[in-house]
Amino acid sequence: MIVIDNTVISDDVADQFFVCELTKCKGACCVEGDLGAPLAESELEVLEEVYPLVKPYLNQKGIEAIETQGLYEQDSDGDYVTTTVNGRECAYAIYDKKGILKCGIEQAFLDGKIAFRKPISCYLYPIRITKYDHFDALNYDRWHICKPACHNGRELGVPIYKFLKDPLITKYGESWYQELVHKIESKS
Repeated sequence: MIVIDNTVISDDVADQFFVCELTKCKGACCVEGDLGAPLAESELEVLEEVYPLVKPYLNQKGIEAIETQGLYEQDSDGDYVTTTVNGRECAYAIYDKKGILKCGIEQAFLDGKIAFRKPISCYLYPIRITKYDHFDALNYDRWHICKPACHNGRELGVPIYKFLKDPLITKYGESWYQELVHKIESKS
């Protein structure tokens, strides 16, 4: 385990390799699973603000799900998740010309329409954060649909913490990330 400030990071984040291979998985993480993407409470208001600018990017099924079920849903634990279409596909997911699922929120961001990239849980994947009273636990979430990403990461020699540099900095800051890199690389 690596401890930095109020975070406890699994050694897997340093030891395991990962680089998304969208041509193989086709963005399955946007459709597989039993719920939508986890949302931080602070992201609920952001979704309300950006939705009018994101809506033109979404497909009709996603728009209908959002307009009937809301911009987000609450799970059985009371946590918030993105709305899904028929309990599966994220309502914010869109298909590109190659049939790969991507994020409509992120596409609006990349096009300069909004300043919010996408929910941090999506941006940080395959790291999942579990919040405790006094710290965040960052763990590698192994999922069979990501086997191509694990293989690709190994082939390229890219550990999870390097693959997720930008989202980790977005979540915890540049100095936190530099400390993480220092702690990992000083172990080697």
